[in-house]
Amino acid sequence: MSPAVRVARRLGRGAAQVAVVAIGLWWLVPALGLAVASLRSPADNSDTGWWTVLGAPTRLTLRNYQDLVADGRIVHALWNTVLISAPSTALVVAIAAAAAYPLAWLEFRGRHAVTLVLAGLIAVPVQMAIIPDAQLFRLLGLSGTIPAVVAFHVAFGLPFAIFLLRNFYVAIPSDLIEAARMDGGSEFAIFRRIVLPLGGPALASLAVFQFVWVWNDLIVALVFARSDHAPITAVLQEQMRSFPSNIDVIAPGALVSMAVPLLVFFLFQRFFLQSMLAGSVR
Repeated sequence: MSPAVRVARRLGRGAAQVAVVAIGLWWLVPALGLAVASLRSPADNSDTGWWTVLGAPTRLTLRNYQDLVADGRIVHALWNTVLISAPSTALVVAIAAAAAYPLAWLEFRGRHAVTLVLAGLIAVPVQMAIIPDAQLFRLLGLSGTIPAVVAFHVAFGLPFAIFLLRNFYVAIPSDLIEAARMDGGSEFAIFRRIVLPLGGPALASLAVFQFVWVWNDLIVALVFARSDHAPITAVLQEQMRSFPSNIDVIAPGALVSMAVPLLVFFLFQRFFLQSMLAGSVR
């Protein structure tokens, strides 16, 4: 390789790295502005832009967060969000983990048709099911409750979850499954002792996707949850109606709401990366 080619490649690699860093910093600007606004007084946020804090950093205060913790409705909304996100994630992962196994390793009539239907259901928008489900929940007496929100998220999360885990299970070496069957292992034992341990990274990735999607949801919460059962996204959306006067609540509340899914992602990022690389090592 000639020196000119090596220099060109290094320059190209350096330019790509600079571009990635620049895009990342530009993407972080709104988050930085939100963080700074959450540490400023309502008067400062109304009078000047958040970037003016660079000239007066001593004006930053934790008073907004103290008021946020003392705000019973915000705390209640965060607890509602946990009550919605945790069961929605656990149910989707548990049901999908069990349902994906027969689609991957059991022969039965219509298996491929079921897989195609699941793939098609992934493309169905949430808005199509809002009115029918709202009528169904009203007949069942669940309208406006947390179980209704959880049921909707589970129903819409299952097609993608089952399809994702089915594709991951198929990548498991068939020799392992056949050897376990020849040794007399039942399908449940094979699923519990072989498939689930090997599918751990995929299950963790699915849990991250589902949790983040449910935690950040707004439209389902607005339709199916009453005000006393509303999650943090719906409560913050109500505060947006008087944005200039409520920014001291919106900014810290939004930052806390954003911090939770980020924390979950960082805690599970090792499993997430393992599932992304699983196909290249099998």
